[in-house]
Amino acid sequence: MKKYLAVAATCLFAVSGQAHADEQGKTLFTSSAKPIACAVCHTLADAGSAGAIGPDLDELQPSKEQILKVMKEGMGAMPSFAQTLSDEERDAIATYVSSVAGQ
Repeated sequence: MKKYLAVAATCLFAVSGQAHADEQGKTLFTSSAKPIACAVCHTLADAGSAGAIGPDLDELQPSKEQILKVMKEGMGAMPSFAQTLSDEERDAIATYVSSVAGQ
């Protein structure tokens, strides 16, 4: 019985941890990312954003790895976020966007 409770607690922690990461990623995407929030430039239905400078992320449906690469290196008009966001913050945004884009 204890084994099952430990497994259940681990699963609950993982789900709540994922929910926190999604919430953090959405908050960063919509308003908190520095130097500029992602939603200013990008369209993403889940975030309620309709930016027209960067690509429409719902159409592009980028992978987490693609998002992390562009956030770190920048691309076109998009600046690098390597110096302004932590690895954890960039990961939260990439996880959030890759999980909701195209839905």
